[in-house]
Amino acid sequence: MHDAFIQFGLRASDYRVWVGRYVIMPDHIHLFAGFGPESTSVSTWMKSLKNAISKILRNAAFRGPHWQKGFFDHVIRSEESYNEKWLYVRDNPVRTGLVRSAEDWPYAGEISNLPY
Repeated sequence: MHDAFIQFGLRASDYRVWVGRYVIMPDHIHLFAGFGPESTSVSTWMKSLKNAISKILRNAAFRGPHWQKGFFDHVIRSEESYNEKWLYVRDNPVRTGLVRSAEDWPYAGEISNLPY
């Protein structure tokens, strides 16, 4: 699933969407994305992401539903806010007891360097 997410994130720029930092958790995904002028809508892009990942999960015999309805988004307007949110997201696997250090979580990274 991690590889499929990365491939989806790399192709996102074709739709004027750039995926920045992310953390994939066992039951949800945190990601930062930038939407350029004339890009697809956030809702349309999230629907495509969910569909792409669900296809991978179905092919691996994981029965659905794979996603909750909807999603939560937040507009980041400053570098300070971006850094604050990233530290919170980055440490999610530590807070849930999956790893001792955020650097130990293998399902996190950055696909595109976003401006903030």
